[in-house]
Amino acid sequence: MSVTLSSTKSRAALRASARVSGELLLVLVMTAVAVWLLGRMWSIVWPLIVGLLLTTLTWPTARYLRRHGWPPALAASVVTVLFLLVAGGVVALIAVPVASQSGELTDGVVEGIQRLREWASGPPLNIGDDQITGALDSATARVQDSVGSMVTTVVTGVGTVVDGVVTAVLAVFLMFFMLKDGPRFLPWLTRQLPGRFATDVPTVAARAWKTLGEFVRSQAYVGLLDAVLIGLGLWIVGVPLVLPLAVLTFVAAFVPIVGALFAGFVAVLIALVSNGLTDALIVLAIIIVVQQLEGNVFQPMIQSRGLGLHAAVILLAVTLGGSLAGIVGSLLAVPVAALIAVVWNYLREQLSEPRQEPEASVSPSGAVSPS
Repeated sequence: MSVTLSSTKSRAALRASARVSGELLLVLVMTAVAVWLLGRMWSIVWPLIVGLLLTTLTWPTARYLRRHGWPPALAASVVTVLFLLVAGGVVALIAVPVASQSGELTDGVVEGIQRLREWASGPPLNIGDDQITGALDSATARVQDSVGSMVTTVVTGVGTVVDGVVTAVLAVFLMFFMLKDGPRFLPWLTRQLPGRFATDVPTVAARAWKTLGEFVRSQAYVGLLDAVLIGLGLWIVGVPLVLPLAVLTFVAAFVPIVGALFAGFVAVLIALVSNGLTDALIVLAIIIVVQQLEGNVFQPMIQSRGLGLHAAVILLAVTLGGSLAGIVGSLLAVPVAALIAVVWNYLREQLSEPRQEPEASVSPSGAVSPS
């Protein structure tokens, strides 16, 4: 038996699809405009984001002091100074031991290069000194030919460092003001907004603040786990500077991808120049195993519990953020996904129908039963 499509239902379905497509297109256009505006204001948006993340990290201490009668300005000042001291102590903990052993490391690098040349000159490569010298001369000529591009790269790198310092200074000042005046923000925001916005926006902002705190704490847990496992592996192998390398691993965990690569490269380099090629390969294997466990097991599990996101969503968010915006996209992918989930859950709460309780009916015998 053949079935004939209803022209009325078909037109209705097409009209509904066109209406939904138009509405989605408007949403996408507004999203693109918002992203473009954020990009144009990135010079102030990025310090604000860093300041927010630092504030979520230091707020528990400030809240403790405020609850024990400290004035807001004094509590914020003390916490800011403590944060700067801790940050400076971390830098000193990494830099001082490395500087004290810089002579040994330099000698180790020279010795490592000499060993590499001896290995390359023997079987199976059999690369002679003349070939090595020719390769060095060729590399020198290429460097001389590209001096202009190298100068441009150096200038760009210096500008990036300056921008990073300015961002860090602004973020610290913003952190101080958020610690000092943060609790007054939501009441002020409530007074500025009309109608339902006076309730909805502060509620979403409070939930977003809680989510950001969960993100920073979970990232700290992941970094601590990396630092302990890698530091333990370095200690077993017998690599020097174990404590500075563990601290560097913990700090670098807050910068996805590049942070782990940088910390791992430093650890392998120190193992190479101090212990030799075999221990360097062992350290490389340890770092690869720990990083794979962190990226595929520990981080998704810890962050999925704290942020209410599935582990697969976190993995996809980090991948998408990295492909769209590089390092910054990878860093912000998980908190942005968590904030989107906060907004979505609140919208679902507001748009969902209230649950209907089943009506009770009274039987002739007087018993009450649901209808």
